[in-house]
Amino acid sequence: MQYINHYESPIGGILLAADEIGLTGLWFDGEKYFADGLSPEHEESNLPIFEDVKRWLTIYFSGQEPDFIPPLHVTGSPFQLAVWEILQTIPYGTTMTYGKIANIIAKQRGLSRMSAQAVGGAVGHNEISIIIPCHRVVGTNGSLTGYAGGIDKKVKLLNLENVNMEKLFIPKKGTAL
Repeated sequence: MQYINHYESPIGGILLAADEIGLTGLWFDGEKYFADGLSPEHEESNLPIFEDVKRWLTIYFSGQEPDFIPPLHVTGSPFQLAVWEILQTIPYGTTMTYGKIANIIAKQRGLSRMSAQAVGGAVGHNEISIIIPCHRVVGTNGSLTGYAGGIDKKVKLLNLENVNMEKLFIPKKGTAL
């Protein structure tokens, strides 16, 4: 059974979902893949996991790096799980490119190369945004592409973390808009 709860962040409402194992979803209201992994049979609840997640989010939105990760229950294909594991290694206040993630995956799998576009697909379908920091992934040329929550929120999250934005830009066309 999945349970839901809500959190009002400084940059918009967030839907939280969890089961008995951990957090299964964290989506900004109205985002591209809003509640994709949410079971049709779910109910509103005040589970202790939600208090942990809200505490984490409150610390995060105060401009500090939380010193704990609430229990997560991440599900996806082996490829998606590998990409999301790499996302969790991107330090607070820094970014990594889709290409770099593709290179890491290729090396892990003994391949000569991996598609950055395939990585982008996995990053875009991350169901636990912010905590699994997909907002820290940028294009090789510095383009702020591919954030399901919206480019405006991606910029706000990166600014909150004091990411150096000098070489980053919002594209005129593309998936981020």
